[in-house]
Amino acid sequence: MGTVTALWRYPVKSTLGEALESVVVTHAGLSGDRTHAVLDETGAIASAKHPRKWGHLLGCRSRVADGDTVEVELPDGASFTVGDPELDIRLSELLGRQVSVSAGTPTRGTLERAVPDYEGGVPDTVRASAFVDGTGEEITVGTVASGTFFDYGRVHLVTTSSLTRLRSVYPAGDFDARRFRPNLVVDTGRAPAFVEDGWQDRRLRVGEALFRVLVPTPRCVVPTLRHDELMADPGIMRAIAREHRLQVWDLGRLTCLGVYLDVLEPGTVRLGDTITQQDAS
Repeated sequence: MGTVTALWRYPVKSTLGEALESVVVTHAGLSGDRTHAVLDETGAIASAKHPRKWGHLLGCRSRVADGDTVEVELPDGASFTVGDPELDIRLSELLGRQVSVSAGTPTRGTLERAVPDYEGGVPDTVRASAFVDGTGEEITVGTVASGTFFDYGRVHLVTTSSLTRLRSVYPAGDFDARRFRPNLVVDTGRAPAFVEDGWQDRRLRVGEALFRVLVPTPRCVVPTLRHDELMADPGIMRAIAREHRLQVWDLGRLTCLGVYLDVLEPGTVRLGDTITQQDAS
């Protein structure tokens, strides 16, 4: 089915992450992934899905150092360990509001998302509840998965076949996988575009770990934003919206790329590991 060609985790939600050669996967996802988030005084969870408010987080990078210590590198290159009061001060200055980095999910934490201008960017029922906030952005408000900083699935996978197809329909766009913030990038060779659409409910063995494919991944505005040297490009998501909209549960036809996975059996995953379908016993 393919081989693992990149592994990524993002210790602090909505920051740039770190590339890995191997990682331990637990039932909670990749070890060290989305263990922390930036919170404001209201308990809102900072997410680049609301770029006018939180987009500067994509200029920061987080990493795991010395076992379970999380470090954040700011846009000016200064690095601080989570728990250092100076980090919260510097992030508050960067984001223009009082914030702190937390490993604890708030009881009533909210997650704000900008409403995209392309079709299938948000379920129609959710779009109906959108409003314009103080930044002038039209947004919707939801929550993260209970007890976590994940939007939904614990692991996110994209394939090279799908990225290759999108490059062909929008050659001016840079469909670098990093835009889509995956945990696993899978080289699927000459498989057809969006081959992962047919993997729903399948059990996939990747290295020592066993996953179940849950659902296609609905996309937000984040892939259109600047990531490291990748420049902002609103055409990225418009191309996907034209090329690949899928019915997701009862939410309507949404713009999707990649799939969410659940972890059935923990284990280590390494670059170059093959992916095979494993029939349920």
